[in-house]
Amino acid sequence: MHITSRQLLDDGVLEREFTLGEIPGILWTPESASASAPVPLILISPPPLGLRATYARLLDRARSAVADGFAAATIELPGSGDRPRLPDAERAVADLRRATGAGEPVSDEIIDALVLPLVDQSVPEWQGALDALLALPEIGGPVGYSGGVISIGVRLAVVEPRISAAVLFAGSFVPRAVFEEARRVTIPLHVLLQWDDEGNDRQAALDLFDAFGSKEKTLHANMGGHTGVPQHAGDAAARFFVRHLR
Repeated sequence: MHITSRQLLDDGVLEREFTLGEIPGILWTPESASASAPVPLILISPPPLGLRATYARLLDRARSAVADGFAAATIELPGSGDRPRLPDAERAVADLRRATGAGEPVSDEIIDALVLPLVDQSVPEWQGALDALLALPEIGGPVGYSGGVISIGVRLAVVEPRISAAVLFAGSFVPRAVFEEARRVTIPLHVLLQWDDEGNDRQAALDLFDAFGSKEKTLHANMGGHTGVPQHAGDAAARFFVRHLR
């Protein structure tokens, strides 16, 4: 991990930008975190729009995590920001737009091409980031995961034993293969669903929730569109992490 910038924000949050090879990321920690007082970690997965484009939203989530005594970190997803594009995914986006523009259903083939390459590449990158972050003396376990592109969260929950709990944001297309992976998820889950999300297949989100194998899983559904998650829903997610990571 190479730290490229460091600044102390006005509320006592230490923000450090870093790179892992060619992958940019941001780490936020309480100023008080140290080797003698390490803090738990929440991985904040961004939407696939680039860290710079979504920085304000990510910072809000990070500030909330730090206020509860956690470190928070994010990395740029494959194909986002200044990272190289994913040709198969870009073709799938074009196919998706053609299908939705014509009022046609989005096929499983389009969803697979859109999502699976992103999951296959990003999950090992998240694991590499976790290796580097947990090597810092001021960060310890346990680890939580929070974010959208719900298929990434599902795969991580299955393959990464260091993740103890997850908050997942419904609202992205889910390949059929991910439904099978969801049956193998056993960690506590808190799933946020925007009931009127214009880009979300609500029934598919409910079916995915049913598929999760976790004994403890909560669905927090709210009226409103994709970006309209109410404050009380965010507060409930924060309380979930405090219960399971502290």
